[in-house]
Amino acid sequence: MGEIKASPDDFIVEEMLSFIPEGSGEHIFLHIEKRGENTEYVARLLARHAGVRQRDVSYAGMKDRHGRTSQWFSVWLPGKHDPDWAPVENENLKILQTIRHARKLKRGVLAGNKFRLVIRNWQADPYLAEQQLQQIKMLGFPNYYGDQRFGRNGQNLNAAMAMFGGAKIRREQRSIYLSAARSYLFNLILAERVHSQTWNQALPGDVFKLAGSNSHFRMESMDSALLERLHSGDIHPTGLLYGKGESGAVADVLALEQNIIATHPFLAEGLLKADLESDRRALRAMPENLLWQFSENTLHLAFDLPAGSYATALLREIINT
Repeated sequence: MGEIKASPDDFIVEEMLSFIPEGSGEHIFLHIEKRGENTEYVARLLARHAGVRQRDVSYAGMKDRHGRTSQWFSVWLPGKHDPDWAPVENENLKILQTIRHARKLKRGVLAGNKFRLVIRNWQADPYLAEQQLQQIKMLGFPNYYGDQRFGRNGQNLNAAMAMFGGAKIRREQRSIYLSAARSYLFNLILAERVHSQTWNQALPGDVFKLAGSNSHFRMESMDSALLERLHSGDIHPTGLLYGKGESGAVADVLALEQNIIATHPFLAEGLLKADLESDRRALRAMPENLLWQFSENTLHLAFDLPAGSYATALLREIINT
């Protein structure tokens, strides 16, 4: 047992861009540290202050409001001077850096995230926890989407259902609700692989993702070299992000995924009508630089994760929160 996010300073996240802004261009990049605020709120605040549409403000990924997080935003201001951003700052929001770049910040263009976490009221066997952490360090953990993807009490998923039923929603909310629906189906696929203990194993028909990239390839035949790459973490089996087009999987994996999608026809049909293309996501995440320390009733953790992976998915493997 343990308590996470007892205070924002117990959950520190630092976003790592996959490139260096050029220093000139139509887009202002802002590196912002926020405490107890969500990403959407900051984006709206920047848009209002800069006098632009909210669609002109971009960010690479959502960050949990229940923490102290630093992340990048971009604001499209072609032919305009940099605004005075000082009025935006307060005790919960600090601008660490501003710099120009030629292109807007796109979703997912991150190298990853650095996490520094404190779990309080830690009540577990330190020996068992040590074994679990060592296993995660060597073998990784199931790459579930975290609860924050679905909103408080699943409100984003409920909103997606309503949207698919014809409810009107704001344009800026649409992608969030679509992501919640796709993520839910992916988590079900991953849960089935976890149940069968194949989330980090190769099944006939699997599609593999190369670590650190979006490159995919299907296993045509199993050999020792492929197994070695899988066991070393160089490649990962993937699960379906449902949408239009072929999934890429065949044989056993295709049947497993189709069976799960078939049990949620309303979500599946809504995603197809939204014109989303199918994609693949790694079933396994491998933390880097994983360190831990026990002190009295507290566990301190530090680790880096690839973009799109959730610290809460790692935590679920070692604690009940």
